[in-house]
Amino acid sequence: MGTGGRGGLRPGNGPAEGETAGKGSTEGVTATPAAAAAAASCPYRCIECNQEAMELYRDYKHGILKITICKSCQKPVDKYIEYDPVIILINAILCKAQAYRHILFNTEINLHGKLCMFCLLCEAYLRWWQLQDSTQDPDPDDFIRYAKEWDFYRHFAVASLEQAAFFIGVFGFLWVEQPITEKKKTNFVLLLKALLLSSYGKLLLIPAVIWEHDYTPLCLRLIKMFVLTSNFQAIRVTLNTSRKLSFLAILSGLLLESTVVYFLQRMDWDVGSDCTIYVSQDF
Repeated sequence: MGTGGRGGLRPGNGPAEGETAGKGSTEGVTATPAAAAAAASCPYRCIECNQEAMELYRDYKHGILKITICKSCQKPVDKYIEYDPVIILINAILCKAQAYRHILFNTEINLHGKLCMFCLLCEAYLRWWQLQDSTQDPDPDDFIRYAKEWDFYRHFAVASLEQAAFFIGVFGFLWVEQPITEKKKTNFVLLLKALLLSSYGKLLLIPAVIWEHDYTPLCLRLIKMFVLTSNFQAIRVTLNTSRKLSFLAILSGLLLESTVVYFLQRMDWDVGSDCTIYVSQDF
């Protein structure tokens, strides 16, 4: 999830000739109307106060770089551009708002789709693995093998449906509430990207299953809480909103997801939703 250094920065809008990505135009360069309009969009954010910024650093050539200072809080706009990606990842795991702003606003990360797919595969595998352990067959025939394979696809579809229900619940609540509390239009595309990236904690499901022990049910519940906490922070940072509104959005998503799970269970589908699916196995 984390990325650092100037190599991961988003390209600046309309940079002058000889400049590198992440900077504004240098002094003495006359900006065209098109460049001025592009620069007015302020593509970056200060990680401390969330104010818009025109540039992250300025290159004075000959290897001399200067990090831009925010005009609002008088702090560096983005100190993480000089940090190692591991440090940024650790700060993101600690749910620091500065790290989230750096990742969401000041970098170009296009891994959210692949990350979402891999997280869903992890959930589907966890549920399918439990089903296999409860119905082990030492010498299954081809028909049983195909049935077990389709069980995995079914669990993947159910996990995708629950994920979609959670996002619909979050977006639905914000769509109703946001016009009342904020005059600025909500960027739901950026919010979706933030929620997908902040769900990276689901990758911990696989190690929790591989190294099974007596505390695995607790570990799975802690993973669920960590993912929800990351989603909460992603909403708060993306929309620059209060903790109360972010918490209610997460609660709405959980409510709709739980409703979908309930109806699937009423249909006699063995959905095995999230952290409640684990049953200790004897090997």
